Amino acid sequence: MDAGGLAPDFDLEADDGSRVSLAPLRGHNVVLFFYPKDNTSG
Repeated sequence: MDAGGLAPDFDLEADDGSRVSLAPLRGHNVVLFFYPKDNTSG
């Protein structure tokens, strides 16, 4: 994925147990932030 490119759709569980999907957000500005797993050297 390139900066400024389209992200693939995804579906995942949020902290509160609800589901989050990228599909309903298409057409809106969205910032996705990824970070290394806690307590890793990455």
